[in-house]
Amino acid sequence: MRLKLGVLGAGHFGRFHVLKAAAGPRVELVGLHDHDPERAATVAGEVGVPALPAAEVIARADAVIVATPTAFHHGLARQALEAGRHVLVEKPIAATLAEADELIALAAAKGLVLQVGHLERFSAGFAALMGGEGGVAARIGRPLYMEAVRIAPFRPRSLDVPVVLDLMVHDIDLAFALFGAPLVGVDAVGGPIASAQTDIANARLRFGNGGVATLTASRVSLKMERRLRLFGTEGYLQMDFLARTMHVVRKGEGAALEQLPGFGAEQSSWQDRDSLEAEHAGFVAACLDGAPVRVDGAAGRAALDAALRVEEALAASRLAAGV
Repeated sequence: MRLKLGVLGAGHFGRFHVLKAAAGPRVELVGLHDHDPERAATVAGEVGVPALPAAEVIARADAVIVATPTAFHHGLARQALEAGRHVLVEKPIAATLAEADELIALAAAKGLVLQVGHLERFSAGFAALMGGEGGVAARIGRPLYMEAVRIAPFRPRSLDVPVVLDLMVHDIDLAFALFGAPLVGVDAVGGPIASAQTDIANARLRFGNGGVATLTASRVSLKMERRLRLFGTEGYLQMDFLARTMHVVRKGEGAALEQLPGFGAEQSSWQDRDSLEAEHAGFVAACLDGAPVRVDGAAGRAALDAALRVEEALAASRLAAGV
């Protein structure tokens, strides 16, 4: 059985969704829509499907991917859910919590899949971090403190949202996955550099179980960096997602450390994989097989809530600084 899939939005990332859907072994791509007719026709021509109005794409499909700018996520996802279609909506789930709540309630009422495109959850790096018997806890005990850096050169796209919703939201979602507790406090600094939105930000998130995450995101850096350090009750690990390496220091295991008696060090690496392909496969399995949704509406809402709270903290810090 193949899933009849439509894509709403054929911009930079939407086009990747179209190409991946067209190649999907369990997918029949039935059409796409974009507000720019010329762009829609160009991308549709690449894969040999029609460019159609949004309503017609939804009518032809069993499920849709919403890959438009954030302002249109809620309206198009709601239209698809009301028509009885499963939805994969790009992150963030919506522009406001009220919009997110409406989508979650609508999907639940109709028994439909609502998946949010937090792509990092499907990466090989995330699998390396969370995988193995016992997951993270087996390596370093209960996570206590997380430090993540996600910076990239400036690109004149995704400027409809601040860097918090563009880049930092990935690490916010990762922090929720690691700590498994509600957010109880936020402090943040940052501001606009090359656009009208926040382009660089540093945030400190405090969770209900005592966990703390310090996150740095920038889209105005000279080079790309993607690093993570995680400290736990039994040791710590550090990851370089670009070099695809992980170092773990923990009690009693690994190569003995002379400078840290009783602790050992281990180094590992992983092979990269196509995260978008894995995300699509997860969505298709949820729609056709009833498989669990890896990143559901509740997870998307939690990340959105935290990101909006970071933005509020950023505004407060700028006000306090008189800028």
